[in-house]
Amino acid sequence: MNPSAPPPALAILGPTASGKSSLALELAQRYNGEIVSMDSALVYRGMDIGTAKPTAAEQAAVPHHLIDLIEPTASYSAARFVRDCLAACADIHARGKLPIITGGTMLYYKALVDGLDDLPESDLNIRAAIEAQAASHGWPHLHAELEKVDAPTAARLHRTDAQRISRALEVFRMTGKPLSAFFADRPKPTLPFRLISLSLEPSNRATLHQRIEQRFDAMLRAGLLDEVHALRQRHPLNIELPSMRCVGYRQAWQHLDGEIDATALRETGVAATRQLAKRQLTWLKPMQGIERFDCLDAQRLRQVDDWLKSTLRLD
Repeated sequence: MNPSAPPPALAILGPTASGKSSLALELAQRYNGEIVSMDSALVYRGMDIGTAKPTAAEQAAVPHHLIDLIEPTASYSAARFVRDCLAACADIHARGKLPIITGGTMLYYKALVDGLDDLPESDLNIRAAIEAQAASHGWPHLHAELEKVDAPTAARLHRTDAQRISRALEVFRMTGKPLSAFFADRPKPTLPFRLISLSLEPSNRATLHQRIEQRFDAMLRAGLLDEVHALRQRHPLNIELPSMRCVGYRQAWQHLDGEIDATALRETGVAATRQLAKRQLTWLKPMQGIERFDCLDAQRLRQVDDWLKSTLRLD
């Protein structure tokens, strides 16, 4: 290792159910690392089952950061993630350890490596008009409108992703510029560490979908509905809060309200998780400088271990 070179940090990316968390735990134990969560759902306290939050035993075995930061009534931004992530990595480096940044919130990764633009503040009148339009015509209709004015942003959003569709249309109506234009031709920030990035991606989507089904079924058996019921009793929540828009939580809310039955709960929850995985892979596809591994390969750990040992020696 070159003592004058920036210290390394590892990022483990990939779609949901690709095995990011288990790989991060294994590598943290092998490389004296600590895990920095890059998951927009793990920041919420009390949301454990539906987020597949690391267990108490896992957190005892390897220190985790950026978990259980806020209540489900609050919100968390990409800008705050970058600040918190950099602070956590500095703390980990100061103790001579390797930060391992992992999670599926690709916007957070993009903000970390590409920086953030000074987007305009929200305009409540424009936002209200968009929400009224959605109430009349539905979010898929607004997604189609977004496709006409900002195809790159529309391509990475699901047709019912209300929060992000609303924000993208709001920015366009305020500025006349697509949201994607704010991310173009921007100098990348200089990170205080050398970021080494890998992605776990499936060679067979059908097998990943099977994993997603098994994972969602396990969450239901573990008490996802009881968890959401307890959260509703404890906090003044509504279904439009960012926390309750998380995959699984929205569907559980609808079931508790009697809008969907148990069969529809499972079907819509699995479908929403598949759509999330598809969006994550869409984000990942054009990204450069990422080493990619088949998350379904039984030799994945050995392959990643060999690559990482070689990569770290380059310093």
